[in-house]
Amino acid sequence: MYHYKKYHIISKMKDKSPVLYLFKAVLIVLLPILCYNPAFSQTVTDSITFTFDSTSLEATTSHTDTDSVTVKLTNPIDPVYKVLTTSKILGSILVLVLTYFGINIGIRILRFLAEKNTRHRLTITGLIPLFRISTWSVSIFIVIAGIISPSMATVIAFSASVAVAVGFASQDILKNIFGGIMIIFDQPFKVGDKIEIGSYYGEVIEIGLRSTRIVTPDDSVVSVPNSEVMNQSVSNANTGEPNCQVVAEFYLPIDVDTERVRKIAIEGAQVSRYIYLDKPIVVLFFQEMFEDRSYLKMRLKAYVMDIRFEFPFKSDMTELVLRALLEEGIISREDYS
Repeated sequence: MYHYKKYHIISKMKDKSPVLYLFKAVLIVLLPILCYNPAFSQTVTDSITFTFDSTSLEATTSHTDTDSVTVKLTNPIDPVYKVLTTSKILGSILVLVLTYFGINIGIRILRFLAEKNTRHRLTITGLIPLFRISTWSVSIFIVIAGIISPSMATVIAFSASVAVAVGFASQDILKNIFGGIMIIFDQPFKVGDKIEIGSYYGEVIEIGLRSTRIVTPDDSVVSVPNSEVMNQSVSNANTGEPNCQVVAEFYLPIDVDTERVRKIAIEGAQVSRYIYLDKPIVVLFFQEMFEDRSYLKMRLKAYVMDIRFEFPFKSDMTELVLRALLEEGIISREDYS
C-alpha cells in the first residue's frame, strides 16, 4: 500500500528573481524527503510558511506575490535501515576494495607493457586515466544498481539532496573533477608528455580527477589542480610522440665564421647517442648585447629519440660542440673572461 502526503507551500516573496524560484524548487524536492514518515498510513496535509527577506536577495521590486505549490508523493521513500542492510554494506565494501586492488594491478600491467614497448609507450600510458575512471564508474554502478538496489524515489531523493549539498560545499572539488574528465577526453596532453603549466615544466606522471601531477627536471613532483590546468595555457613539447625538440644555446664572439660553426654544431648533435635523426637539425644565430658587449647567440635545435633523455641530450650536445669549438680555435677561454 502506498502512502502519501500533501505539502502545501505558501511562500511570500517580494520579487520573482530566478534565485528565489530556484530555492523554492529545491524546497519542493527536499521537503517530502525530510518530512516523510513511513509509519503514517493516512493522508496528512501540512502548511508551511516561508518568509524571504528581500534585502538579502537584492530585490528590485516592491510588489508582493503569493504562490501556492502542492507536491504529492505517491511512491514512498525506503527508510535507511531497509536500503542499507548489513549484507549490502559488506557487499559494497567488498566490491569497492576489489576494484581498488584491481585498478592498481591493471595500472601496473599497463606500465609494464609501456616500458617493454618504447615506440607505443605514450599510447599505452595514455590509457591509464581512462581505465581508472571507467573501472570506478562500472564498480559504482554495480554497487548501486546490483547490490543496494534502491527504489526510484530513493534514488531521486538522494540525488537531489547530494546535488544541493555538493553544490554549496564542494564547488572547487567539482571544478577539478570536471576538469579532469575534460582532460581525459579532450587530451591536450597524455601521461608521459612533457608539458609546461605556468612556471612548472616536466613529465606528466598522472592525470587524476582532482589534479594533474608532473615531475620536474629537479625530480620534484608537482600537483596542479585540474581547474587551473583548464583555465590557463598549456605548452606540450611532444604531443604524444616519444621524441621532442631540444634546444642548446651558445654565446660566441661576434666575428666568428658562422658557416664553420654551423657545421661543427650539426656534427656535434649528430654524433650524440641520444639523437633522433628522422627530424632535421637546425642552427640559428642571433645578436645580443650583454654589459655593453655584443655577442652572437647560437641556438642548436635537434630532436631526442626519447623524451626521458631530454636533458642528458642537451648536456651531451653542449659538451660536444664546446669541445670541438675549443679544439678548432674558434673560441678561447679569454672570450668569456
